Parts: sequence; structure tokens; C-alpha cells
Amino acid sequence: MSSLPPVTLTKKAADQVLLIMRTKNIPAGYGLRVGIRGGSGCGGHQLILGFDKPKDTDMTYSQEGIPVLVDKKHMLYVFGKEVDFYEGGDAKGFVFNEASPVLGH
Repeated sequence: MSSLPPVTLTKKAADQVLLIMRTKNIPAGYGLRVGIRGGSGCGGHQLILGFDKPKDTDMTYSQEGIPVLVDKKHMLYVFGKEVDFYEGGDAKGFVFNEASPVLGH
């Protein structure tokens, strides 16, 4: 059985999350929630990030010192995603990518 987390954070994304947690006074006990919104109609699901308290239905783990929360009902939609932080001339923000497979693990 693999011990890889369902959602990974790049170093750049983790640094941004830690900066936000520090500068926006995210309360102790909160973690980074990765999940979905929507799902009905043609639009499908939208992947979302936010800060939240852990719930009984969450899978929780830590990455780069950040508590990560994923509702077990959302696992199918977020599994294998990588959160990155994009910073370019046109925009900046968090983006979801397909995680690169890790060979030999």
C-alpha cells in the first residue's frame, strides 16, 4: 500500500499557504481544505482550496508542516492532484495539476 498523500503541494504552493496562514491570522487548529464544489449540470466539479476546521468525515495529513484536510466524499475527485502556485505577468494564484508519478515508491 502506498503512503503517498492523495493531494500534494509543490514547495512554492506550500510557501504561499504558510504565508497566508501567517499573515491572514488563520486560527490554530485550522488546516488547508482541498475539495470540490458543484457537480450538477454541464459545469461539473470545481476544485477548491480554503481554510477550515477538521471534520469527522475528513482524511487529514500533514505536508510541509501544513495540515491538509480532504473530505472522504471528495477523494475520488481530488486524488492524484498537485497544488501549485502560478505567478506570471497575466495572473497569480493556486492551480491544480495532475501529480507526476513517483517511480520506485
